[in-house]
Parts: sequence; C-alpha cells; structure tokens
Amino acid sequence: MTNFDERAKDWDSDPMKVIRAKTVAEAIRNAIPLTAKMSALEYGCGTGLLSFVLQSDLGYITLADTSQGMLDVLAEKISASGVDNMTPLRLDLSVDPLPGPTFDLTYSLMTLHHIADAKGILKKFHALLKPGGWLCVSDLDREDGTFHTDGSTDVHLGFARDELQTWVEEAGFSDVKFSTAYEIKKKIDGVEKTFPLFLLIARKAN
Repeated sequence: MTNFDERAKDWDSDPMKVIRAKTVAEAIRNAIPLTAKMSALEYGCGTGLLSFVLQSDLGYITLADTSQGMLDVLAEKISASGVDNMTPLRLDLSVDPLPGPTFDLTYSLMTLHHIADAKGILKKFHALLKPGGWLCVSDLDREDGTFHTDGSTDVHLGFARDELQTWVEEAGFSDVKFSTAYEIKKKIDGVEKTFPLFLLIARKAN
C-alpha cells in the first residue's frame, strides 16, 4: 500500500504531476461550462494540484482526501496563497457517511484506481451531486501492471473504458463521454512506455 502521508511533503516537486494537473484541468474546462456559481468536490485531492488550477473557474471547492499528510500540505498551500474558496476535508467515502452538502461538480485525478470498491464510490459520487451535476474522472486506461513501481498492490490496473462506462451508467449517470487527457511516459526496465490517462465526463439527470 502506498503511504501517501510520507510522500505528501515532496509530492509537488515532481514536474510531471504539475503538468498532468494543468493538462487535465484544461481538458475539464474544454468539456464542461465551468462558472463561478458552481460548487465542486475534488475527491482524492492530494495536495490540491488540480483544484488550484481550477480554483478561479469555480465558486467553492471542497477538497477531500483520506491522507492527513496530504491535507496538511494542502492547508499550508491554501493559507500561503490567500485563496478563500477552497476547504480541505478528511473524508473516506468507503467508510464515512456522505458529507451534508451536494455539489454541481465532482472530479478526481488518479484516484479511482486506488479504491477497491470503485463501483460503490461512483454511486456515492452520484448521490453527492445536484440534479444536472457533472462527474469528471481522470485515470489510467487498462495497463499491464507495470505502471506502479513503488510497490503498490491495492490498485486496479487501470480501467477498460467500455467497462467503466457500464459502471458509471449503473450508478445513475448518463451522457458518458471519454477522451484521452494526458499520457504518462515511464521507463520500465530501460524501455520507455506510455500510459494514457482518460477523462470521463458524465452527468446526473435533472
């Protein structure tokens, strides 16, 4: 299991993670009409890299994660930046009750493959959205198990888009669309491999 608490302090020092967040944020902007009236939940926010890029496009963002270490770094970043529309929240939707408010938008980046009950989380995302609300999930396409080089074992090996679309529709969403938002390049045993990241966009019915 990845220890995200230990990795939190150095998380933002990886240029790839910063570029990935900016690229996925741009893909979200291009897919959804974001406005300053929208409330949003980022689940699996880490240090908030993605939300900081989207911060000026949205009204209010709740940033949820299970790692207190990540949330501590995030709180420092929010304080240092002076933004007033971002709030960290310790939340594990696998075991915790749903938070009180509902949102116009829920999004996650490289989070779903760490969640054992991915189907169940999608249903909770649906419950957390207002009618007409949007879901954005960016994660790995199905891969051969070589992506994680840090000893992580508690993960899905990416997702097949057609299978994930079925799960999302079973959770109550419609208008499901996929695009390729980013490509991660890694050297595996001396050979460069490309791991595509999809962006899934779906909507809760009005």
